[in-house]
Formats: sequence, C-alpha cells, structure tokens
Amino acid sequence: MKKLILLCLSFFMAGSVFQACDDSKTYAEMLEDEKNAVRKFVSEEGIKLISQDEFEKNDSVTNVEENEYVTLSDGVYMQIVDRGTDDVNDTFKNGDEICVRFEERNLLENGEVTCFNVFLEGFEDANQYYTDPAVFRYTSSGTYAYGTFIQQAYAWSIAHSSSTEVPSGWLLALPFVRNNAHVRLIVPSKMGISESQNSVIPYYYDIRSFSKAVN
Repeated sequence: MKKLILLCLSFFMAGSVFQACDDSKTYAEMLEDEKNAVRKFVSEEGIKLISQDEFEKNDSVTNVEENEYVTLSDGVYMQIVDRGTDDVNDTFKNGDEICVRFEERNLLENGEVTCFNVFLEGFEDANQYYTDPAVFRYTSSGTYAYGTFIQQAYAWSIAHSSSTEVPSGWLLALPFVRNNAHVRLIVPSKMGISESQNSVIPYYYDIRSFSKAVN
C-alpha cells in the first residue's frame, strides 16, 4: 500500500515539475531536453537504430537479440518483440476495438514508471492497476489514423486526467503487426497525447499486447 501511495504522489509531483518547466524554459529549450532524454535512453539501453529500408528488407521485423528498433515517421522508434498471430489476415482494421496492456515510462524522468496496466513487481497489492485492459477504437482511412479510449486503464485516468486520446505513436505500429502483438515504442511528444505535446514529454512504452476485443 505504501508503494501505491508513493506512485500516486509521484504522478502529482511530476505534474508540478512539468508545469514549473513550462514557466521557466522556452519551447526550444524543452525540445532540446526531450531530444537529449531520448538520446540518453537509446544509448543507455544499447538500442540499435535501423532505417525503414533495412526493416523492410528484413521482412518488416526487428532483431530483438540485437535490440533493434526501426525509425518510423515523426521520430517514433519501434521494436517488434512478437508480430502476433501466424494468420497473416488477422490484422487491425478500421473500426476495430483493440485491447492494450502496457507499461509507460517518462524519459525526462530517467525512465520512471508513470502508468501501467500489467503486473509489475512491487505493486502486487495494487490489483486495480492491472485488473482490466485498456480498450480503444481504431479509426483508419488509409491517409490518417486515430484512436479513442472507450475503456481506460486505471492508472491512465490518474496520470493523464482521464484523457480519451490514444498516443499517435501507438497507431504507427498497427500496420506492421497482427492480433496479439508485443511491441516497444519510443514516442516523442509530438506523437503523444495533447498533454505530452504541451509539456514536451517523450515516453517509452512496452506494449505487452495489442489484441482485438472479443464481442
């Protein structure tokens, strides 16, 4: 319970810190901080970045043993841990309701966990955090895509003021994977939700599963 209380307090304190940064730094300086935070994470985690051309030549997969991440558009980096089902037709389509299990880390705060709905060591007694998946409706026209949460993760509602936005960076992964996929993403602020964009916060996501909701 103590750890749960500390987590909630960390959400509140993080918000205060970000507001303070907004008041004391220019937008250009915040962008530079973001860039440095992403570079630091990539370096410390030993991430090997590959181009989309290399990615496509390798059957659109990443080598997890070599810790490869492909560089997608708008500064998003993606690692496909598991592409999902073997059924090549079991892909994500416009109108699908998608369940997601994930862990979110703030890269400006040295990778501190800010939100999750998976079991994490140390939070065994906080089952409300990981009891249910988050669910969003996927809308894709071929030229644009967006997602809207129809069921939020408990911690998401606390950390992100019950925002129904789905980070745009998540959606970039969907055309490359299938049902029950596992991916990891580095999402810069401009590909996050409005709150991330306004505060210039990059996040790391370990998305343990993208899976279709069963009606």
